[in-house]
Amino acid sequence: MATATLSPARPVPFGDPDHVPAPITRRVDDVALVFEGGGMRGTYTAALVQVLLEEGLFFPWVGGISAGSTHTVNMVSRDLWRAREAFVGLTTDPDAGGWGSFARGRGYFNSDHIYRHTSQPGELFPFDWDTFKASEATVRIGSFRCDTGEEVYWGKDDMEVMEDLLVRCQASSSMPVLMPTVHIDSVPYLDGALGPTGGFATDAAAADGYERMLVVSTRPADYRKPAEKRAATYRRMFRKWPEVAEAIINRPEAYNRTLQELEQGRREGRVYLFQPDRMAIENGELRYDRVVSTYEAGLAQARRELPDILAFLEL
Repeated sequence: MATATLSPARPVPFGDPDHVPAPITRRVDDVALVFEGGGMRGTYTAALVQVLLEEGLFFPWVGGISAGSTHTVNMVSRDLWRAREAFVGLTTDPDAGGWGSFARGRGYFNSDHIYRHTSQPGELFPFDWDTFKASEATVRIGSFRCDTGEEVYWGKDDMEVMEDLLVRCQASSSMPVLMPTVHIDSVPYLDGALGPTGGFATDAAAADGYERMLVVSTRPADYRKPAEKRAATYRRMFRKWPEVAEAIINRPEAYNRTLQELEQGRREGRVYLFQPDRMAIENGELRYDRVVSTYEAGLAQARRELPDILAFLEL
């Protein structure tokens, strides 16, 4: 793998004797860090996680939806190695997914494998549960409850053991149609992007009292989600859970409305909105070369924007 994207002191995975979480050197007092999802588009913004960790930044509140939940847990566990490998390294895992996985009923992304069988010590992307659990940061991971149409946000109080975290990240990231529904305590969940904000955990940050936010998007500034043209198809597919169908149909309106609110917050100085200069891949991209190039592009932008981010954070 290319080493140009790694920090000068090459990160090593959790479980290696030389693994050390990124140190905290500067604390942010009053800004929530919010990660949008977007499947493999999250590769671009994973590079921003690397830069924030390299800067030693600690945020008091970190939340995400879908792929943004992966950024959330890597940021809170302060894992430079995993921040990159959870996306770039995923493309080298033959069990990660693809249309063959979809045809076998495991989902385009094999979420059961990705979220439950890669994070333990000795597996592909071992997760530092102890550092995550010990963090002072408030964590929020959002998912859509299929039977009631509610957006549910989980925090560390809902996670006694690492499996409680992993299954919630899986639920948050399970794209409808492309991936199976995830059940937690017999309750069905799908991708949190079906919720009222269209994929941003900004409502959870506001509910926890945060007015100022660093919001990390996986879409360029000129993007607006087009209206859904397959409403009848989704209503047939989700007859059992009509709330899911309506959420899919209404998502473009919710997403675009949230973007307008974020842009207004930026004009008022309450929001820093990180948006990719351009996005060269789609959410289902699994080609290694395309993903590596996307990470490199995200890293260049993240480093270029870092002074502006620090100014917004008043650091």
